[in-house]
Amino acid sequence: MKLKRLAVSILALGLAGPVLANQSDKVFGWVEEGSIQPEGISVKIKLDTGAKTSSMDAKDLERFSKDGDKWVRFNVELEDTDTGKMKSMKVERKIVRNIKVRGAGGAESRPVVMMSMCIGDQVYKEQFSLKNRSKMNYPVLIGRSTIKDLGLVDVSKTFTSEPNCKK
Repeated sequence: MKLKRLAVSILALGLAGPVLANQSDKVFGWVEEGSIQPEGISVKIKLDTGAKTSSMDAKDLERFSKDGDKWVRFNVELEDTDTGKMKSMKVERKIVRNIKVRGAGGAESRPVVMMSMCIGDQVYKEQFSLKNRSKMNYPVLIGRSTIKDLGLVDVSKTFTSEPNCKK
């Protein structure tokens, strides 16, 4: 049994080498601090390997048309982790696509928009689905589509780095 485990470990290391070489050397925890850009609002984010698309707390969603395209207007109300104060901003973004999310309460359609988030020392422009997450512990989830560009996630760690993106 030990020999089999050793063989599996060696095989795993052999396959992981090329994959890790393309990733950042940084290791992130399952909860980090990020900063919504360009506003610079610091917020707790959860790196969620179970979600493909990232998600952000958005209230008062209002869909509308602008220049023939579908847009959404929403409020982002988050506690700024730097100051401890609630920050509120009105945001308008073009809808990139809609996704259907299935959960215990049934299925729902959510708009997906492009947002920029500073994590570590990089700004990631990624797709975020919008949902009122006020009853959730973390207002922002970072999904696999973004995590693949971050690097490794160590689920035993939290807050390994502060957002430090140049303005």
